[in-house]
Amino acid sequence: MHERCISFALPVLVGLVACNEPVDTPRASPPIPNFGPVPTPRQLAWQELEQVMFVHFGVNTFTGKEWGDGTEDPKIFNPTRLDARQWARVAREAGFAGIVLTAKHHDGFALWPSRTTEHSVKNSPWKNGRGDVVKEVAEACREAGLKFGVYLSPWDRHEPTYGTEAYNDFYVNQLTELLTGYGPIFEVWLDGAIGPDVKASPYDTDRWYRVVRELQPDAVMAIAGPDVRYVGNENGEAGETQWSVVGDRWYPSECDVPNRFFTWFWSDPGEILIKRADQLLEIYFQSVGRNCGLLLNVPPNSDGLMSEQDLVPLRVFAASRDRIFARNLAQGAASSASNVRAGDEASYGAALAVDRHDETFWATDDDVVSATLELDLGSPVFFDVIEIEEAIAYGQRVEAYRVEVETNGVFNAVHAGTTIGHKRLARIEGATTRRVRLVIEVSRAAPAIRRLGLYDDKERP
Repeated sequence: MHERCISFALPVLVGLVACNEPVDTPRASPPIPNFGPVPTPRQLAWQELEQVMFVHFGVNTFTGKEWGDGTEDPKIFNPTRLDARQWARVAREAGFAGIVLTAKHHDGFALWPSRTTEHSVKNSPWKNGRGDVVKEVAEACREAGLKFGVYLSPWDRHEPTYGTEAYNDFYVNQLTELLTGYGPIFEVWLDGAIGPDVKASPYDTDRWYRVVRELQPDAVMAIAGPDVRYVGNENGEAGETQWSVVGDRWYPSECDVPNRFFTWFWSDPGEILIKRADQLLEIYFQSVGRNCGLLLNVPPNSDGLMSEQDLVPLRVFAASRDRIFARNLAQGAASSASNVRAGDEASYGAALAVDRHDETFWATDDDVVSATLELDLGSPVFFDVIEIEEAIAYGQRVEAYRVEVETNGVFNAVHAGTTIGHKRLARIEGATTRRVRLVIEVSRAAPAIRRLGLYDDKERP
């Protein structure tokens, strides 16, 4: 969130944020040599989204189970008040860039009238069997200006061909229906989950990947796919050191996490615990703020609406996040660097790390892998949140850095970290200073920093 002009319609977010930003001409730093694996255009676009909403919905919403067994009667699926526009409105107003819908979970129940199976909405009483949840969510996302993605569980507990080679034909047919009937898809989520006593079907994943690339070339394939990997837990917490490079390829992480403790599908609010706004904010700092994408689940209820109990903390989280990042105290500060690539201040100078453009960055000469960026804020300023971003289009480079502030003529470290990547956020106890330094201690190649941000969380305890 970089000082965007955002308005909110949810009740707790009163009023409109005024858009008084100066109008200037976007510019871009000239390209620099790539270092190591770099993101594809689809991966780079995915990383820029930062926050996407996961929506778990299906027969489990009506049974109270997390993993259905495939024997559910389609007649139990009847969300009589389903409003996909409400889901999209919630996602947009909370600052999420898109929705990934569980089009089919492990129970095999299809939320669209698939020709591949009778275990679908076409045999439910909802809209007399003529409904299509996938279509309604895809259209609602387009209307709201959101991206739309689909989760299609490879493990299918209903389909009799599961466990045989024939299942690949079945799965590809389902993929094809989803990827040709609902407009642009930005993410295809391939869950790797399977029961402990189940023998996995012989998946022909290469064939699956080819189908996705052919039908939706701009879509990333996540988790059991080649574009985005699982962070390793469902807590929304990435490690302090988070590389997007794995071996010889660019393979960034996604943090998928439920907004409720222990449950992905909706259940009676009296029986579950919903995460508080401050916990959601911490998840944001530990996912997006550690070079990952955040996929936060908010489940609709059995009426087909997102419940108020889920929305209250989500609204407060969104308001808190946007309040913190409303003003970058470092933007436009007087700046200098220990080295500037080719001495070209206009193309790679220190000032480009504190301007308002994502396309510009401070960079050093190729043989300079340790460097310092210094800011003069003009007068003493208090901040307790730090933001650093690399220009990852050219690779991830930084291995270690620290942030220092001047007190009585002496610079002292207030934060130290390892990797940066797309975005690194850090909360510190707080410092009041006029002069700030970003010290790149170790970099695998010439550092390229597109943003240094300083913020004041005025409501932080």
